[in-house]
Amino acid sequence: MADEKTAEVRDMTSPTHHADAPHNPDSDAVYKDMSTEKGAVPESTSIDSGGQRRSDNDLEEAGETYPSRSRFRRYYDHYRRYLKLAVYTVVWLLFTGWWIAGLILHRYDLGWLIPFLLYLAISLRLLFFCIPVSLVTRPAYFVWNHTASRFVALIPEKLRIPAGALLTIGVILIGAFASPESPDNSRESRAVSLFGLAVFLFLLWASSRDRKRIVWHTVVVGMLVQFIIALFVLRTKAGYDIFNFISTLARELLHFAQEGVDFLIAPGWAAEHSAWFLVSVIPAITFFVSIVQLLYYIGVLQWAIAKFAVFFFWSMRVSGAEAVVAAASPFIGQGESAMLIKPFVAHLTMAEIHQVMTSGFATIAGSVLVAYIGMGLNPQALVSSCVMSIPASLAASKLRWPEEEETLTSGRVVVPEEDEENKPTNALHAFTNGAWMGIKIAGMIGTTLLCIISLVGLVNGLLTWWGRYLNINDPELTIELIVGYICYPISFLLGVTRKNPNPDVSDDNDLLKVGELIGVKLVINEFVAYDRLQNNARYADLTDRSRLIATYALCGFANIGSLGNQIGVLSQLAPARAGDVSRVAISAMLTGALSTFTSATIAGLLITDERNFFTKSS
Repeated sequence: MADEKTAEVRDMTSPTHHADAPHNPDSDAVYKDMSTEKGAVPESTSIDSGGQRRSDNDLEEAGETYPSRSRFRRYYDHYRRYLKLAVYTVVWLLFTGWWIAGLILHRYDLGWLIPFLLYLAISLRLLFFCIPVSLVTRPAYFVWNHTASRFVALIPEKLRIPAGALLTIGVILIGAFASPESPDNSRESRAVSLFGLAVFLFLLWASSRDRKRIVWHTVVVGMLVQFIIALFVLRTKAGYDIFNFISTLARELLHFAQEGVDFLIAPGWAAEHSAWFLVSVIPAITFFVSIVQLLYYIGVLQWAIAKFAVFFFWSMRVSGAEAVVAAASPFIGQGESAMLIKPFVAHLTMAEIHQVMTSGFATIAGSVLVAYIGMGLNPQALVSSCVMSIPASLAASKLRWPEEEETLTSGRVVVPEEDEENKPTNALHAFTNGAWMGIKIAGMIGTTLLCIISLVGLVNGLLTWWGRYLNINDPELTIELIVGYICYPISFLLGVTRKNPNPDVSDDNDLLKVGELIGVKLVINEFVAYDRLQNNARYADLTDRSRLIATYALCGFANIGSLGNQIGVLSQLAPARAGDVSRVAISAMLTGALSTFTSATIAGLLITDERNFFTKSS
């Protein structure tokens, strides 16, 4: 049975295996067992006077014992695999009974579908604890090589990228314009969003450091995968139900955090004060970070990240380090995702550093995701935007900063485990460490917001005072007004509603309002922008289309505050590369913002029932 913490497969680091060559996705996943590195001694071995490692069995045959290991411990190590197999079997039987009961109780509706998918995922996970995943992936890879690969081989090599680009364009056009129009989403509006998508990609291409080195395979596949994810979520009931289930789980976390608040203060106090940011958001962040650390200790999070990383590594031909960070950023955030590749940070190429930072800027972390859901934002839009950011950030970064060097992880995906000295001793230790980390993250968010909002108020007061001398009174001169006009073209390119169809709305300039929100997000942060979108009366009359596009457009860490955060984290991980990190930081932030905007334009292309979408999500 394969050890759940170590899944070692063929290391594809030979010169014949370049990132441009097709790889077996199973053979690219390499988990590094830190306990067997040089200098580390496995638990069941000892070192004799001659420096040779000897197992407990060897010692027993020689009539010797290892004094630091009890008989119970040695028996446990010997039968550990069988014990784990028994535990997995019991867990699988429990979930099997749960699924069968649900199937009987909901046999006349589709209430059994999501439990079945969850049961299937758990069953497969337990199965692959016991057997190597290669038993499944190798036949799949064989079929792929003898079907799709042979079909592609029939196309001349020079025509493969143009053919792929035409296929992607065709999928986008059909997916966007084949559906019927709606009052708030005409084909004219979709055409504007499509034009905006083309403009954002053109800006990335025009500002590229070396257009001749762009790997168009990465760009084409990235845009295609991004669009297919959006199409699945926004146009199919199955996609909506799955992402709704994921977002429902995130919403449920808020209720559990409220129970902790009620215990600390008074029963029912959290529900009565749910509008308080300090009550609804901060406890949820703290609790979620603890859960993430627990999942990381168990190994579930690394497993999920590795599967995402292997898929994008294999399909988009990026380096292993880039794939890991891009897949991890929506789950654990920009700084923490870089920690996953800590051993490689000092050896990253400039393009890889740019990609690592872009992935962090292009999405939000899971800890703030639950906070935004608690604020009442559309959960499906937030969750789908996070997933769409993975291929979008890879494609955008490779357009802006193509690879110009040989990468160290060009033929493999490596997700190292934590250092032994920092690794928790047990699950409880991991959970309490997460609680402490959650307090620090929540405290940093709260104090940063307090200081930034206060500073914005000060600057707005000065601007308003100065504007009155220039007769700028209606509207008053503020930071929001200035950045709103600066970001007005961005709002237009996203496909925001140009004329509000509601006759009761006197001020129907959604373009300016969404531009203001985008500007606030870039200059201040997305927390402030989302708060104003939900709670400021100025944005209450936005059309459903404009509100949904704004939700996608603001879903990223691309702002000045996060810029300092990323520079600080990467500089601490590799002090010698601090200059390189600072050199690419501004470019990565802007690229991350453009990556997020492409997701917003795709949402503008696909959403046809905005009102129903928001109604079902509430």
